Amino acid sequence: MMEQEITGIKVQKRNPDRVSIYLDGEYAFGLSRIVAAWLSIGQRLSEEKIEALRAKDGNEVAYQRALRLISHRPRTRKEIHQKLIEKGFEDTQAQAVIARLAEAGLVEDREFARLWVENRNQSHPRSQRLMKLELMQKGVAVEEIEGALVDSADDADLATQAAMQQIRKYAGLEWTEFRKKLSAFLMRRGFSYGTIAPVVQSVWESVRKDQS
Repeated sequence: MMEQEITGIKVQKRNPDRVSIYLDGEYAFGLSRIVAAWLSIGQRLSEEKIEALRAKDGNEVAYQRALRLISHRPRTRKEIHQKLIEKGFEDTQAQAVIARLAEAGLVEDREFARLWVENRNQSHPRSQRLMKLELMQKGVAVEEIEGALVDSADDADLATQAAMQQIRKYAGLEWTEFRKKLSAFLMRRGFSYGTIAPVVQSVWESVRKDQS
């Protein structure tokens, strides 16, 4: 099997995290510095070794892409997989990256679900049903979602919180319009009519009391 000699390893000007590999005096391919760390000038590479290096480099590029994704906000396994596929990586590369992230404790759907529910409860209240749907769309397993929802406020409390966040917008309305608009808002947040009706009535009475 023909081998080629490494005659140059140069850091790329536009991307210092990658190096250009020269074989027998000519540019051959680029590698991440992590993958190229054990290469040296004078080393001889077979075609099999070159293909293995390129495959390893592809996995490393995908991994670094995934790290950038989760540096902005937590992601589920499904979200990471979809983003990597969109960027042109192979399914096998995406799966390998997710396994590596999971091993390092950097992706955990159960924890993602817990944080999602906590954030929704505190900042953007909506029904448990809608939170469950959102998490299912992100690829979180039902049992992990249900585990996260155990610590959630119930729908009556969540609907009240959501309604109170909108109170300034509707406080000056007459009862009929107040009920119509606030009910529509709460429906968009996923609450059932059985939850909405008493909450709207309670909030209305609170508004009238404050205005009297």
